[in-house]
Amino acid sequence: MSSRLLHSDRDPIPDVPAVYFVMPTEENIDRMCQDLRNQLYESYYLNFISAISRSKLEDIANAALAASAVTQVAKVFDQYLNFITLEDDMFVLCNQNKELVSYRAINRPDITDTEMETVMDTIVDSLFCFFVTLGAVPIIRCSRGTAAEMVAVKLDKKLRENLRDARNSLFTGDTLGAGQFRSFKFQICILSLETLERDFHLNRVNLEESSGVENSPAGARPKRKNKKSYDLTPVDKFWQKHKGSPFPEVAESVQQELESYRAQEDEVKRLKSIMGLEGEDEGAISMLSDNTAKLTSAVSSLPELLEKKRLIDLHTNVATAVLEHIKARKLDVYFEYEEKIMSKTTLDKSLLDIISDPDAGTPEDKMRLFLIYYISTQQAPSEADLEQYKKALTDAGCNLNPLQYIKQWKAFTKMASAPASYGSTTTKPMGLLSRVMNTGSQFVMEGVKNLVLKQQNLPVTRILDNLMEMKSNPETDDYRYFDPKMLRGGNYIEYQNLVDYIKGKQGKHILYGCSELFNATQFIKQLSQLGQK
Repeated sequence: MSSRLLHSDRDPIPDVPAVYFVMPTEENIDRMCQDLRNQLYESYYLNFISAISRSKLEDIANAALAASAVTQVAKVFDQYLNFITLEDDMFVLCNQNKELVSYRAINRPDITDTEMETVMDTIVDSLFCFFVTLGAVPIIRCSRGTAAEMVAVKLDKKLRENLRDARNSLFTGDTLGAGQFRSFKFQICILSLETLERDFHLNRVNLEESSGVENSPAGARPKRKNKKSYDLTPVDKFWQKHKGSPFPEVAESVQQELESYRAQEDEVKRLKSIMGLEGEDEGAISMLSDNTAKLTSAVSSLPELLEKKRLIDLHTNVATAVLEHIKARKLDVYFEYEEKIMSKTTLDKSLLDIISDPDAGTPEDKMRLFLIYYISTQQAPSEADLEQYKKALTDAGCNLNPLQYIKQWKAFTKMASAPASYGSTTTKPMGLLSRVMNTGSQFVMEGVKNLVLKQQNLPVTRILDNLMEMKSNPETDDYRYFDPKMLRGGNYIEYQNLVDYIKGKQGKHILYGCSELFNATQFIKQLSQLGQK
């Protein structure tokens, strides 16, 4: 039952049980009480994504009593599932109302104390649900004097209150990881679908294939581009292995898989030729199977070979489309310059020239590059230089609101002093793509280079390393200790950096969570909204 269905007019189905899975909001509780009064279903099973309060539980009990539906309410569960798991070791909080805990919402200059308390409580509730499901009481570390400390204090209090009642604690006995059953004088449990609109195609890739318009006669109507969709699933071994790999490594691996497939295909053809069986029909295959165990093995591998070919075609098409996108926006050039800016390496071309180049990237790319420069530089540019940059950005079609907010943020946090260095040494980007170009790959890699750097630990990874290894470091020496947690948006770059880091730490495992997950486009949009204030 979706949110739209839950709050729509429905006809009674008296011989059917109803299953609800909802957030315990006032709106949802009122609608469930209305369903009880209208006697819509034979029985009711209630599952609440987050723990329901006693007052709201009493509202349901009163409605069931008034409607003489006490015996129809079968069960009620607190499921503690107020978070979304995107990977085996990655989760996002509060997806049903992500705007409530967004970077923009938390950093609004006009946010009230009441609104901030609501944000903190929402985050704490989601984190508590996560730890209940995980079945683990966390050790909490947080920086002092920040919103993260407010969340840590509230979460610590909520955990302690639950642990104080050993008999009903969610972290002991058989209740770990299970939905927590609410017992009434009448048995009650209603399952209803949550008010969350999920996109179940997060790993679906949509591509537009070229239809050869360039070969059409002059004046002819342009042909429609063919659209294709590919689903990247957990059973796709290539996707599972390379989903976090730099693009040049992916391109090289696709080429290697293609060569391996061709070798297997040639071997099957060679064996068939030796037997004098050139046909592809079932009779020929049957004869092959009857003649030699070697041929039987080759033929039995044909379904696997065909599946391998399908996956190679899929990843070849996706990688080709990604490559075209990189080259069209010159993202490899931006990647190289962003890395050089953060590692304090001399630029081959002035920043102003890149911003002014009409063929280099989109307005958003130019703004992102300049924001990285503005945040990373130890000494802010002079007013005259800044005006020159702003003019170039405006001429390139950039919205200056993100820059306006970052200026205020940097001034407020006194970030003009030297930020933490990006890495321990200044390293030049490795031209891994040159290796791909030299392998004879079908990918036309000219002009796309320097997309891979030597391994660098991002700030979140350095902080985690300091805390896990108990190292003394100014970044973490002042962190409060409660018996780790991130209060901000996250991204797949940080997640992959942590995944790569933990590979070298035997016996240790990391779960990465964030209040929201966004890419550069979404983050700059929020900065733009903040810059309008």
